[in-house]
Amino acid sequence: MSDLLKLDQQLCFPLYAASNLMTRLYRPLLEDLDLTYPQYLVMLALWETAPRSVGDLGKQLFLDTGTLTPLLKRLQTRGLISRQRDPGDERRVVVDLTAEGKALKEKAEAVPRGLLCALPLPLEDVVDIRDRLQHFLHLLASADPRNQG
Repeated sequence: MSDLLKLDQQLCFPLYAASNLMTRLYRPLLEDLDLTYPQYLVMLALWETAPRSVGDLGKQLFLDTGTLTPLLKRLQTRGLISRQRDPGDERRVVVDLTAEGKALKEKAEAVPRGLLCALPLPLEDVVDIRDRLQHFLHLLASADPRNQG
């Protein structure tokens, strides 16, 4: 077998496995918020900037509309967000936080601290890994032909 086809030679595998393990670490931290990990990411993006369009959210989270829309519907059903057609452009759907969604932010502040406590790494290593992954994410996004143009 060619070394190129060995699992431990793949770039994608440690990223995939790390993502799965990271999501598993988050699960108990998010139970208190009654959010799934993808819902948590949506809420993080909205706590940074709201209101905003579904398209803007999708770009920031690297999610297509088909994946994002069901997440948003569940968050709306929970009363955490509202979704409205933009009166100036009926094709755009604008997402905003409700009062309950805004209030959840305070409770969510325990999540990053809980994750840092669960990781056996010094803070400066966590920051370094995050920064390197952010750079890598932008390289991947620029290499994706769907992001061209």
